[in-house]
Amino acid sequence: MVNNMGTDKRESASLASLSLAGVERLVAAYVVVALGTLAALAVLAATAPRLATDEAWGHAVIVAVFAIVLPLRTRAALRGSPSGLRALTVIGCVLLVVNLVEAALPGVFPAWMRVEMLVIAAMMLILAILSVRVRRNRRQLADHRADGPQ
Repeated sequence: MVNNMGTDKRESASLASLSLAGVERLVAAYVVVALGTLAALAVLAATAPRLATDEAWGHAVIVAVFAIVLPLRTRAALRGSPSGLRALTVIGCVLLVVNLVEAALPGVFPAWMRVEMLVIAAMMLILAILSVRVRRNRRQLADHRADGPQ
C-alpha cells in the first residue's frame, strides 16, 4: 500500500477551502439577518411599538456591529490569517452563547426576536464548527509541509 503525501495535502487544502466557502456564505447570511432585524424593528417601531422594545433595539444594534466585524475577519481568514480564523471562532462561540442566554430570558424580548436569536445561535454554532474544522485542516497541512516529502 502506497501513501501519497501529495494527495493528502491537496485533500486537506481542499477541505479548508470548502469550509471557508461555507463560512463566507454563512457570514453573508448573518449580515442579511442583522439588516433584516434592523428593518423589522424600524417597521415595528412605527406600526407596533410594543414589539420594538428598547431591549430589542439594543440587541439589534449589537448584532449589526458584529455584521460589520464578521465579514472583515472572514476576509482575513480567507487570506490565510490565523488571527482572522481565530477571531471567527471566538466571535461565533460568544454570539452562540449570548443569543441562547438572551433568548432564554423570560419577558425581556418579544417572541419574534427570540426566534431571530435562536436562528443566529444556530448560525453561530455552524460557524464555530466550520472555523474549527478549517483550523484543524490548516494545522494538518502545515504539519505535512513541515514533514517534507518522504
